[in-house]
Amino acid sequence: MVTEYGPVSIWSVVVALGVLTFSIRASFIYLFGRIDEVPDRLSNALRFVPPAVFAALAVPAFVAPEGAIAVVGNERLVAGVVAAAVTWYVDDVFATIVVGMGTLWILRFGL
Repeated sequence: MVTEYGPVSIWSVVVALGVLTFSIRASFIYLFGRIDEVPDRLSNALRFVPPAVFAALAVPAFVAPEGAIAVVGNERLVAGVVAAAVTWYVDDVFATIVVGMGTLWILRFGL
């Protein structure tokens, strides 16, 4: 990809973002190393971080597999909804994977 920025500009942005990312992570380690007890309000809020990150990573693969939002003819979305229904009722990870992948294979390959 051709750009009008020089290599010094690009590398300085990469290094600055790396230092900033490291600083943010190190600040949390330092902060929680110095606090004896985490407030209840903060620990309740932190419970929702992993599901939010997982949703932010997984939902675009279901809703927009080709880069644009597709609801009609989207076999990944249908398989994801079926897998979510299995998880809701059975609460078993292995069953969710088997049913979700089975649904995707049936819709995609017509087995």
